[in-house]
Parts: sequence; C-alpha cells; structure tokens
Amino acid sequence: MIKTAVYMAAGVGSRLKGHFDEKPKGFLNIGGMPIIERSIGILLKNGIEHVLIGTGYKSEYYESLTQKHRQISCVKNSTYEVTGSFYTFSTMFDRISEDFLLLESDLLFEQRSIPVLGGDPRPDVILASGRTGSGDEVYIEVDRDGCLVRMSKKRKDLENIYGELVGISKLSLSVLDELRDWKNKNPEIAGKCDYEFALSSISRRVPIAVNRIDDLVWAEIDDESHLKRAMQNVYPKIAEKENE
Repeated sequence: MIKTAVYMAAGVGSRLKGHFDEKPKGFLNIGGMPIIERSIGILLKNGIEHVLIGTGYKSEYYESLTQKHRQISCVKNSTYEVTGSFYTFSTMFDRISEDFLLLESDLLFEQRSIPVLGGDPRPDVILASGRTGSGDEVYIEVDRDGCLVRMSKKRKDLENIYGELVGISKLSLSVLDELRDWKNKNPEIAGKCDYEFALSSISRRVPIAVNRIDDLVWAEIDDESHLKRAMQNVYPKIAEKENE
C-alpha cells in the first residue's frame, strides 16, 4: 500500500495573477476549500501517511499546512524562478524512501483517482483520462503494451494519442533511481525541463504503465479558462458524484 505522496508546488502561476491575491495556485478556493487542501484530504482518507511538498513561490502558504497536518513537510526549491517542475521534484529525492504518489498541486480531481491508481498491480503507473477538451492538454503516447513512450502538448510530436495526462502518478524507488541517474547525466536539461519530459526520457529503460479512466472528472488550473471550467463544470460534477 502506498503511504507517501509528493507534490510539485513551486510555480508562480503567472497566467492566473489577479485571481487569488498572489497566493500559490494550490490555494485557489473552489467549493469552499483550497484545492491543495482538498487534494491532501483525499490522500489522507486513502491511507497516505507522509506528504512531501516541493515549494517555491510564496512557500510560506504551504509551510502553514504543516501546522494543520503532522503528515506534511516541505522542501523549498530556492531556484524555482529559473528551474522546471522536474528540478523541484528532484529536490525531494533524498527524502523519499518508499514507493510513492507524485502529484501536481493545481489539480481538482475525483476521489476515486487515488484508489484506482493505488490498486493497480503494476509498480509504475501514470493516470490518464479520456479527452477533456480543456485546452493546454498533455497528450500521452503508449506502446503496444500500454506503456509510456512520450508525452507532449503537441499532437504532431506523437505517433498515437492514448489519453491525457491527469497529473497523478504512482512511482517506485526503481524509477526514482533511474530519474536520479538521468538527472546526474543531463544536468542542464534536468534543471529546466518539466517532469513529464524526464519520465518520458527514462521510459525506454523502465516500463511505466498508463492507466486510463475514460470518464474521469478532473481539471488542471493554469489559466483563466481552466479556472472557469473548474468552477462551472468540473467541481459541480465532482460534488454531485460525492453526494451520491
């Protein structure tokens, strides 16, 4: 059973400035609660005992969560303004000692996402959905065994599109070792790239499965259109399902 979760939460969220008083994106309030707190609450209900948050911009907001939940600790990426999400992830490598969930901090998602991913018998699994039409999607290409080949926001970069990246993955210590080795061998790329690129880069050496839930209700919130969709369409559907 997975007991550790790791969040990447260092970004500035520049495309949403003016909507949330300069707080990090994870503190967007939807349905009466910051989305990061809703996300963490789902994890705790599903057996997660340790939550690591890689912070950067306005890190004090995430640090405040450590006072609410003893399970949470933070690691700050002091170079968040000039590095990518993979580098933020890598700042926590030495704090991870068991298989774990890796999550983006700006997600609104159904609770079933976590038990589905945790219950998948394969050690390394990326959660995918069917088509959302949300804009700014990250598409996933898989091989004939349903394992990751590459991910991209550009359809033309991929030979096939199996699904869309949700932003929640289950990863093993073996994959973490591969990522650490890749980072050491590619320091310049590793400092700037997103974590999707890093996972794609090691997928030739270690199989990373993709579990697609076609009707999954979820949203990543990067800009105003995403926020509008999350508030008007996604959250009401999630709330309705939870009430059922």
